[in-house]
Amino acid sequence: MEDVAVIEDAAAAESSLDPLRSRLLAELAEPGSASSLAARVGVARQKVNYHLRELEKHGLVELVEERRKGNFTERVLRATAASYVISPAALGAVQPDPARSPDQLSARWLLALAARLVRDVGHLITGSRKAGKPVATYALDGEIRFASAEQRAAFARELAAAVAGLVGKYHDETAAGGRAHRVLVAVHPSVRPVLADDVNTGKES
Repeated sequence: MEDVAVIEDAAAAESSLDPLRSRLLAELAEPGSASSLAARVGVARQKVNYHLRELEKHGLVELVEERRKGNFTERVLRATAASYVISPAALGAVQPDPARSPDQLSARWLLALAARLVRDVGHLITGSRKAGKPVATYALDGEIRFASAEQRAAFARELAAAVAGLVGKYHDETAAGGRAHRVLVAVHPSVRPVLADDVNTGKES
């Protein structure tokens, strides 16, 4: 089982968003059968089995083993990943396009960039899995507290200058066998996580 899998197919995305199927995927973090899942989710085994077949058809669950029980064979399945991300590629022509209206100070442009990141890295992961090779990536995540909007703006200017300096130092347009890499740097206000208990009470943490 993978930690995170990317769903690129529109039909698979639609299948995963069904509330019952989403619940079944969560339950199948550990292997289970239609019978065992039916008892946990409170739905008839035949209905659970139908939804499992649909999830399996889209590669969201996989067969672990088959057990002979009396007159029938029990199929034990598990989710192919612990969690899933739906790629904007599943949206086809309406997926976000950062080239449409580039604006460094636009939250919507940042969202379009993030969507492209999910799409591109998802595509790379799919290709690397087929090729049996790892993807060369690097990510940095952190948090900074600014005293004022002026400080935030100054930070953005210095960050842009530092990144431009590094790009100028290491970029080699003529390198034989070189490969282009995309660099994405984002700064946005932190979002407080909402806990399950807070959702029930209507409060934010």
